[in-house]
Amino acid sequence: MNWFPLFCDLRHKTVLLVGGGAVAERKARLLLKAGADVRVCATHFSSPFYEWQQAGKLTLREARFSPEHLDGCWLAIAATDSHEVNQQVSDYASARQMFCNVVDAPAQASAIMPSVVDRSPLMIAISSAGDAPVMARLLREKIEALLPQHLGKVAAWAGALRPRVKSTFNEAGQRRRFWEKLFHHDRLAQTLANGDDKQAEKLTEALFNEPLAQQGEVVLVGAGPGDAGLLTLKGLQQIQQADVVVYDRLVSEEVLELVRRDAERIFVGKRAGYHCVPQEAINQILLEQAGQGKRVVRLKGGDPFIFGRGAEELEALSGSGIPFSVVPGITAASGCSAYSGIPLTHRDYAQSVRLVTGHVQKNGELDWQNLAAERQTLVFYMGLTQAAEIQRQLLAHGMSGGMPVALVENGTSTRQRVVAGQLSELAELATQAQSPSLIIIGRVVALREPLRWF
Repeated sequence: MNWFPLFCDLRHKTVLLVGGGAVAERKARLLLKAGADVRVCATHFSSPFYEWQQAGKLTLREARFSPEHLDGCWLAIAATDSHEVNQQVSDYASARQMFCNVVDAPAQASAIMPSVVDRSPLMIAISSAGDAPVMARLLREKIEALLPQHLGKVAAWAGALRPRVKSTFNEAGQRRRFWEKLFHHDRLAQTLANGDDKQAEKLTEALFNEPLAQQGEVVLVGAGPGDAGLLTLKGLQQIQQADVVVYDRLVSEEVLELVRRDAERIFVGKRAGYHCVPQEAINQILLEQAGQGKRVVRLKGGDPFIFGRGAEELEALSGSGIPFSVVPGITAASGCSAYSGIPLTHRDYAQSVRLVTGHVQKNGELDWQNLAAERQTLVFYMGLTQAAEIQRQLLAHGMSGGMPVALVENGTSTRQRVVAGQLSELAELATQAQSPSLIIIGRVVALREPLRWF
């Protein structure tokens, strides 16, 4: 994040606007709407500036920019057609530790004015850090079309209720559930839009009198293999409604960025310097958090029912009478193969796919004879440390040493790396990869070069 998003209260605060043309005009309109005390400095002004001055809305100074014009200002905006003048404004503002917006020149600026969707007091700002202003404008237009005009009235109504909500409900979770009920109310928003405050008060009073559900619940959510874009829409909705998110090592930082900011996060995975939290302890965490009436999301990498031990966690919840639901995710086999250009099945090479845990023992509990069969694709999860044993067993049971293999490291993420070769090299290839990595074995791996796109 190169720019920190910040809303400023400019009411009755002095802002210097340097420039008097059409671009400066647009900035002046926004500043006046925000209630700022606007000073405008330029050698010439368009007609709206004189109208605003006559109406007492701003102050004009017909002069070239001078550093003393910044005296007493909270913010400076350089909106001239002169690169040199704009640079001067920026330099002098920086020397005074004052933020400065330079129109169409983000490299010179210390502040950016974003595209704005105004549903006051609800405000949505969109910025491309100056790289793609047209894209930001187009996105603003889309959001404008999606959001009804009366949202501002609903937000203002909620603002007036905040003291009562805080005194009525002691816990943050209770307050959040009340707000969710209010904002999802099918009639309140339309009543406010119609200006019927009496009916709105009646509907709101009914919400205060309704009991809030106290029973907790757990939602098992598959986070996908890494790329946040592969998180399902339902999964996104759940992590943004959670009171608590319990997550493991395979959940990417990009996905965690989408979790509600005020949700409690509990890490239960294995990482350097830490021991893996035992499954029994994870089960107990879920039971305790849900038992406190919280909405708990158990966030797992990939799909929770494919080598994710999700069923064990649900058994514990079921045995204790805790409500639960499951949101499946894209499993690593599907995501990593697609992002590597490797089809898991192909009419000419593989008519079946086997997903296999790589946690194999030396004496082997896997059906190696069938795993070594032709015309199928093998995908080994968690197999990096057992790569040598996988190679030995498959070769011993008749699989060709020339069978194509691929190790996909950090699959679907921006750090994805593929190490490819043949089965006889698997043990050596594994030393070139890092965890988490997926091992794909089969004739389809040979299609990677012509089909890969990531």
